[in-house]
Amino acid sequence: MREVGVEEEMFLVDPSTRRLMPVSDRVIHSTRTAEDDLDQELFLQQIEIHTQPRTDLTTLRDDLVVERRLAAESAESAGARLVSVATPVLPHTIGRTTPKHRYVTMLEAYGKVLGQAGLVCGTHVHVHVEQAEAVGIVDEIQPWLPLVAAMSVNSPFYLGEDTGYASWRRQLYDGWPSAGPVEPFGDSAGYEEAVRELIASGAALDEGMIYFDARLSRNFPTIEIRVADACTDLDTTVLIAEVARALVETAARSRAAGESSTPWRIDLLRAARWRARRNGLAESLMDPVTRAVVPAEKALARLLEHVRPVLEEHGTTALVEDGIRRLLAGGTGADAQRAVATRSSDLTAVVDDLIERTGASFAQS
Repeated sequence: MREVGVEEEMFLVDPSTRRLMPVSDRVIHSTRTAEDDLDQELFLQQIEIHTQPRTDLTTLRDDLVVERRLAAESAESAGARLVSVATPVLPHTIGRTTPKHRYVTMLEAYGKVLGQAGLVCGTHVHVHVEQAEAVGIVDEIQPWLPLVAAMSVNSPFYLGEDTGYASWRRQLYDGWPSAGPVEPFGDSAGYEEAVRELIASGAALDEGMIYFDARLSRNFPTIEIRVADACTDLDTTVLIAEVARALVETAARSRAAGESSTPWRIDLLRAARWRARRNGLAESLMDPVTRAVVPAEKALARLLEHVRPVLEEHGTTALVEDGIRRLLAGGTGADAQRAVATRSSDLTAVVDDLIERTGASFAQS
């Protein structure tokens, strides 16, 4: 069973104004443990947690509980609250850049407006791969990634307005010139050549700025899947992690057997991503096999069919089936935010609910 690890980016919010609070430097240095376990991001209004690589999902969830609790306690020591959401709900002043040379250089090179694409929070899933199989897997999983994104949608509001999208984060993040879906690389040489040419073009400063929807990690023997919003609900984070792992394993087996699906044109991949970010699970998505536009329930049934053999071997079939059923019946993170907004004319109520639900995700564990 492949190891899987998760990185979660989160916001720091002022408990009085409910607006972003640029205090990650104080949060990081609040304790020795925080310095070792928490990471800063592009802006001081953000913080990142990460798990160890795990094969067992219960242990992975336990890691997330511990890391979220540490981040929340460290945030409170700096006078802030931790919020797991993908975009700022309320208006905010321009992001305060974390004073690290690389981050300052990035914003100098790509501009402050483009830099706002970095003031969003995502869930990044790392799945272990061998070097020889990695690029083939990246090529194979592209059509399935919009479904992963659709399950995670958690950013309908931005700067005090309903965007009309279930995931506005992806709209913003695609402002980076190196972000998005990719055409098949074919092999490691093809991947490395594409990365070199992107960097040479100026679209990325270095490999760390290769923001493909799925990329090879530069630090670990993993594929990093970057399509998911930051999820308030911890069970959704675990669901996303297992679906990502199952997609990687399924692709690896297909490639090892000499089988591969027909690559999608890049414009169709973008269309599938647009449907996912626009609709979440509320309407229709693109079937990764037939490419037809189908109800979300039918698209997710196709996903389950695709990865079921792996899930059964992992013993996680019920977890994934129950998670998908819960999202289809009870709604996504975006649906939950809009439900609160419907009950209140003030979006501060949405932030208050996010703070409460973020805290509840680790309080009882």
